[in-house]
Amino acid sequence: MAREPAPRGPHPADRAEDRVPAPRRPGEDGIGDARRRGAGWGSGAGAGPSGPAGPPGSPGPAHPADPADEAARAQDHPGHARTPLRRASVRGQVLEALRAALDSGELEPGLVYSAPALGERYGVSATPVREAMQRLAAEGAVETVPNRGFRVLARTAADTAALAEVLLLLELPVLTRLAATLPALPPELRPLARRTEELARTGDRTGYGEADRAFHGALLDLHGNSQLTRVAEALHLRAGSPRARTPRAWAEEAAQHAALLDAIERADTATLAAVLRAHLGVQG
Repeated sequence: MAREPAPRGPHPADRAEDRVPAPRRPGEDGIGDARRRGAGWGSGAGAGPSGPAGPPGSPGPAHPADPADEAARAQDHPGHARTPLRRASVRGQVLEALRAALDSGELEPGLVYSAPALGERYGVSATPVREAMQRLAAEGAVETVPNRGFRVLARTAADTAALAEVLLLLELPVLTRLAATLPALPPELRPLARRTEELARTGDRTGYGEADRAFHGALLDLHGNSQLTRVAEALHLRAGSPRARTPRAWAEEAAQHAALLDAIERADTATLAAVLRAHLGVQG
């Protein structure tokens, strides 16, 4: 007689800390806010733990929820509906939300923020916040404060100037080479440049920063060296964007993207160097 398989316990990926809601967008109340998804989430036959059972003999849920885990989550975040997501997805969303908070100034330089407090703000556990903050620490945006949390670093003018000079040393040789060898610009570059101008006019600092990095990444990708593109992206994240202080100046900075493309098309390396220096904020 064949031996029956041993009963299967809960899968490790279904632990309570992995089933957390998606992070909020700017202007929303918090991650997993039921008002974003409507009161009908999880309703309907078989839609969730509260839905009616299927017909006799039908398979049950692959990984039954642990009642103790459910109670703990309800106690941690009362009144919030839950959407099961994998931790990797949540960590990425929390990282995006924290970057937006840094770009907008919501997280203030010099202040220390604890992972549990930020987790409460975003409606998630402290674990994905801590992991995202460690990534930001590696990028130079925050520093770890033992037994307290993470301090947002205040970048000095000297720091900003040094990062701009490194970016110039990295990007100028690449763009000069493209000006000399590229037969024609790919068609997607002009729309990326226009997108930065649109976001600069609206004053969307976070959106502009993302569009600016996307433009520089697409341009550097033409070199064909993915490692170079990754290094440049990390430097742009550390330097921050926009580099200018006011939305009006962001528009001037954004217009320089189109000027860079014009100089590359004309193989005008002198103008290219002058525009890139001004764009990155390199003095002298």
